[in-house]
Amino acid sequence: MHIEVKNLNKEFGSFHAVQDVSFEIEKGKLIGFLGPSGGGKTSILRMLAGLETPTSGDIYFHGKRVNDLPPQERGIGFVFQNYALFKHMTVFDNIAFGLKVKKQNKAFIKERVQYLVELTGLKGFEHRYPHQLSGGQRQRVAFARALAPEPQLLLLDEPFAAIDAKIRTELRTWLKDMISELGITSIFVTHDQEEAIEVADEIMIISKGKLEQKGTPWEIYKNPQTPFVASFIGESSLIEHIQCFKGYEDVSKSDGIKALIRPEYVEVGKPGEIVLASATMDAAVKHLHFRGSEWMVELEVDGQKLITYRSLEKEVLHPGEKVKVLLHRAYLFNDDKSWILENPLKVEPLPIYI
Repeated sequence: MHIEVKNLNKEFGSFHAVQDVSFEIEKGKLIGFLGPSGGGKTSILRMLAGLETPTSGDIYFHGKRVNDLPPQERGIGFVFQNYALFKHMTVFDNIAFGLKVKKQNKAFIKERVQYLVELTGLKGFEHRYPHQLSGGQRQRVAFARALAPEPQLLLLDEPFAAIDAKIRTELRTWLKDMISELGITSIFVTHDQEEAIEVADEIMIISKGKLEQKGTPWEIYKNPQTPFVASFIGESSLIEHIQCFKGYEDVSKSDGIKALIRPEYVEVGKPGEIVLASATMDAAVKHLHFRGSEWMVELEVDGQKLITYRSLEKEVLHPGEKVKVLLHRAYLFNDDKSWILENPLKVEPLPIYI
């Protein structure tokens, strides 16, 4: 299903939950709505589902305006955060519920349910009740029930929030593979960056009711278009005076320019470790955090704080140790624009032959 949303707004009394949001989603894409809690993600999802009515704006499915269509006529499947399974029904009957409402014949229902049981890894659990299942199994039942009527659009509201971390990781991979196999357009809401980056084909960053940016996880991480996106995706340090860093002395001080520095923009080393010594600065190690595959290092440089990563293969640093730091690039912004600036000192001058 191809989706187009134009100038969507939703007001709850004086609260403007969704503000002039427009976007398109190609058929078969898995999209993540990512942003802080209360930012408007679920409100947009519920308007797509027909569970909320837009204050203004239009929603189109395959070119047809659906604002006035009831949920049951929109061709959607909805997976809720809390599963919303019928406790008195078996796995089989939960999955079959929507098909029975549509008065499908028994043979078709049995065939469809068995297919979904296989697809979702629930074979052997057909006659169990929800209380006899694990959280991950209950969520799979919810997925299967949503898919049973063969919807053209699958909507998932924080589908992994109620599941423990280990099962959540397994279900992410399973969901991505399943949706890829089915080719169904899908949208899921999450505030978990790792989840969105791992699962989604494209991410929409939504904050304070506005769509901040849409793109692939890599595009958004590499080229954030707003200060909010730059600060929200990944870990970063806000620098008030970027001019204190070597290579950035010429950045204007009069335009209210600030900088966000990602950990991977910063190289830290003991004296002599960093190749481009002329661009390094003195720094002090404030704290170290073991991250399993690497160290996260908190630094202080000329009174400003930075964070970066250091490989376990390199000699271990210690709090209070004096080190050298090279700032490779910075994400700069003010009230009018934002841009990424590579450290000019990293560009080696061409040799001059006489």
